[in-house]
Amino acid sequence: MRIGIDAMGGDQAPAEVVKGAVAARELLTSGDKIVLVGIESAIADCLSASDGPTDHIEIRHTDQMLDMDEPPVESLRNKPRCSIAVMAEMHRDGEIDACISAGNTGACVAAAQMRLRRLRGVHRPGIAVITPTPAGPVAVCDVGANVNCRPAHLYQYGIMASVYVQAIGGIKEPRVGLLSIGEEAAKGNALVRETRALLQTDKNLHFVGNVEGRDLFSGNCDVMVCEGFVGNVVLKLIEGMAISVGEAIIRELLGVLPENAPSIQRAARQLMGKYDYNEYGGAPLLGVAGISIICHGASSYRGIMNAVRVAKEFANFQVNQKIVELVNEGQEMPATDRSNNA
Repeated sequence: MRIGIDAMGGDQAPAEVVKGAVAARELLTSGDKIVLVGIESAIADCLSASDGPTDHIEIRHTDQMLDMDEPPVESLRNKPRCSIAVMAEMHRDGEIDACISAGNTGACVAAAQMRLRRLRGVHRPGIAVITPTPAGPVAVCDVGANVNCRPAHLYQYGIMASVYVQAIGGIKEPRVGLLSIGEEAAKGNALVRETRALLQTDKNLHFVGNVEGRDLFSGNCDVMVCEGFVGNVVLKLIEGMAISVGEAIIRELLGVLPENAPSIQRAARQLMGKYDYNEYGGAPLLGVAGISIICHGASSYRGIMNAVRVAKEFANFQVNQKIVELVNEGQEMPATDRSNNA
């Protein structure tokens, strides 16, 4: 398997990205390669400073890169040789088998849709983030790929995220919940109510009904479906709250048990490690005709390394093939929904 990595994407690129690519050697099998896409001189400097072997790494030079705050579609048109665009083209042309980037999320989504296209039958791709909770990991989809959703989009997010959780998490019948403002069927806006009607009639899904934001941590579902605007707000809220609450607990414990500071700090590090996005690698863009893994912009080398693991698992479990089977086996859409969602 040949895995492309955007060497110029992320807050700590290219140093941490290259370090992650070097560390990922332990995850590769015979014949696997990592192709770092970006400014060759900058990548070569980082490789020269690395401690581990680099024989599994190749470089594809390109002299353009995108900043995190650039408008995605316009930037891809203005910078057609940026690392994200070049990597997507390489995937389309069969030069690599997967794309990984911690760069501009919107550009990653746009490049994948323009170059790789969508899987047969999929209306809109969605980003599925594995969220660690005390009750076990929950896949939240979508967290930002599509902020103008229709019922068919959310319905397919439920299908695609279920396939992903089955493959990666080993859960035979993932419980799918639809994020709303109440558990009752009548609660929520028109988008939620119409999506619920689609989800509850699909016999291939274990749909548990509407769920509320707190249910993300209650163990009531394995997949939480929502539109991208809400999902992104949920994701960022979780990140900020986890850090602030964790720090507050540590301060309180150190205040009343200063003599136990080493033990408290050690336990805190272990606990925070369980909820560290770097340990979960990147989030797949479900629904595109390829493997596109999107990492957190602040990913460390561990995040990049684990994204390689996610890409290999995605390929090994044939997630895309299963998504196509279930999406096209699914229920016939109502006429009004078909006309709005093609």
